[in-house]
Amino acid sequence: MIDAVALRSLAAVDRLGSVAAAADSLGYTASAVSQQVKRLEARAGVALLEKYGRGVMLTEAGRLLAASAHDLLAQMEQLESQLQSTTGRPAGRVRLASFATAARGVVAPALAALRESSPELEVTLSEAEPWDAVSLVATGQVDLAVVHNWEPLPLAIPDHLTCRHLGSDYADVLVHCEHPLAGRERVSAAELAGERWVSVAPGSICHQWLTKMFHDIGRAPRIEHFAAEFASHIALVAQGLAVALVPRLGRGELPAGVVAVHVVAPVPTRTVTAVWRRTMGESPALAAVVEALADAPSSLVRPQGDRS
Repeated sequence: MIDAVALRSLAAVDRLGSVAAAADSLGYTASAVSQQVKRLEARAGVALLEKYGRGVMLTEAGRLLAASAHDLLAQMEQLESQLQSTTGRPAGRVRLASFATAARGVVAPALAALRESSPELEVTLSEAEPWDAVSLVATGQVDLAVVHNWEPLPLAIPDHLTCRHLGSDYADVLVHCEHPLAGRERVSAAELAGERWVSVAPGSICHQWLTKMFHDIGRAPRIEHFAAEFASHIALVAQGLAVALVPRLGRGELPAGVVAVHVVAPVPTRTVTAVWRRTMGESPALAAVVEALADAPSSLVRPQGDRS
């Protein structure tokens, strides 16, 4: 009988292109992945990997088995979820990925609630940007992700994944208390066009939205500073060195000297969503985590009809 663990290793090598990458994604050593593939080769009686330069590539037989492996593993995951649903008890492990501000503003309180309500459930958290998190769920490296996209910029979700809208998050422009805009209740993008900005790195979703906001009015933001953490953005604003567009989710209390002003035309809005594989849809463990995320106290504006 073909070993499901070994089959998962072969599928990971096929998906990621190397034994080392497959091992890293599965939490194994490269040696363990190689041994698992060798067990498959012994069982099948054919070579599944062959050397290619300094790495490896799948043989024709390996590609054939890997193509079937993806479907078989999905069926096994669905069967496992169905079996777990017969108990109705959330137990076992759920691997969760989240972007940083949601990890602080949504995931942390959700995990605290689950610790009390579902003591047999273990949730492990890793941080990932939305594009990466969707890929991690799609390829089975995590079970669930909390992601965001800035409206109206889309976030591509593969067909074999399903989603639940957790709420909407808004961003304000942060300015120094002595800035001319500090006394305003709201400000438009056009009025911010000449400001010096701090932004996250180019290529990120938040940077993409900031540049689009000004592109829509025929301008480009004057970005003088780049920093990965919003806490760094706030520190620069506090020194009067820049203005920043910072979401409310996970932001915490602003320091003295920093003022938040609402932005209109457009209103910076991002949708926060939970994403998981359809094959896990009947898992009580996954359902418990999704419900906890939906019920977690946060600054999110909840969907209409949400009981939280």
